[in-house]
Amino acid sequence: MKLVFRGNVLHDTKNGDDLLLQLHDGDSVIVAIKPKPPAKHILNSFDDDDDGEDIKIELTEPTSRWKRRLFFILRDKLKLPDMLLMAIFSLGIKIWAAIVVWFILAPVANRFGVGPLYIIGTGFLIIFYNLGHRQPGDVSAYSVFNEDFRELPGTLNADRLDRDIRLGQF
Repeated sequence: MKLVFRGNVLHDTKNGDDLLLQLHDGDSVIVAIKPKPPAKHILNSFDDDDDGEDIKIELTEPTSRWKRRLFFILRDKLKLPDMLLMAIFSLGIKIWAAIVVWFILAPVANRFGVGPLYIIGTGFLIIFYNLGHRQPGDVSAYSVFNEDFRELPGTLNADRLDRDIRLGQF
């Protein structure tokens, strides 16, 4: 449903803030109901690829005021693509601080002649940081990391193939 006033569609928010409208005597508001689009299978009956659909980013409701304002400035004023906005707003403040510190320290490492080592070390830190920890009772998909080299149920290995062939179950 859209509300039209003086030829313009009324919006209830701008830059994440609520808008108020002052109506005067004699003003009229038109209500226009947008018709439902046809079903997707009818609309795309001859076109099976979904490449034309754009990804739209929306902020969640409990987002802080400054984050909403920054989002609307980047999207509306600077016209940044939604994929870039998604990358920017998916990272937390600690990650952004680490990125800024990394870019500050990179020229220092280069000045001392350890630039390539700095980059390789960063790669190893990212790998080790993202390894994660298993909860007690969880098993790895790789049996060498499990207690007693225990395998996941249904794992296909040489011992099982040999047993199945010998028993005629293959």
